[in-house]
Amino acid sequence: MAVKLRLMRMGKKKQPTYRVVVADSRSPRDGKFIETIGTYAPRQEPAAVSIDNAKASAWLAKGAQPTERVKKLLELSGAWQEYSDSKSSASKLAAKAASAKSAPAKAAAAKKEDKVLETVPTSSSDTEV
Repeated sequence: MAVKLRLMRMGKKKQPTYRVVVADSRSPRDGKFIETIGTYAPRQEPAAVSIDNAKASAWLAKGAQPTERVKKLLELSGAWQEYSDSKSSASKLAAKAASAKSAPAKAAAAKKEDKVLETVPTSSSDTEV
């Protein structure tokens, strides 16, 4: 199931307000949704954006794809930066864990290499000049 973060239109005719929702990509714009994570009122001066950053970053971490407009709204609210920071710190931790696991393997490979170098016979004719 492909999950998207997108806008759902609310409000009266010619006076739109939107909800930022998590929905299945196959469901209609104003149809069934999984969860509401915020609101957007473009007609207010300045436009009002209210997004629960914790919920938004959690859904992004689960693989939800935002639409272009929702991505801009997430950047305005700070949720996109929060998600990017958590994603980069998680990748750093994974790289650190991988290097910690491979350190003993590298040491073992170095020991094998040293043993191979020790057992290579040298001929006496090469040393006599």
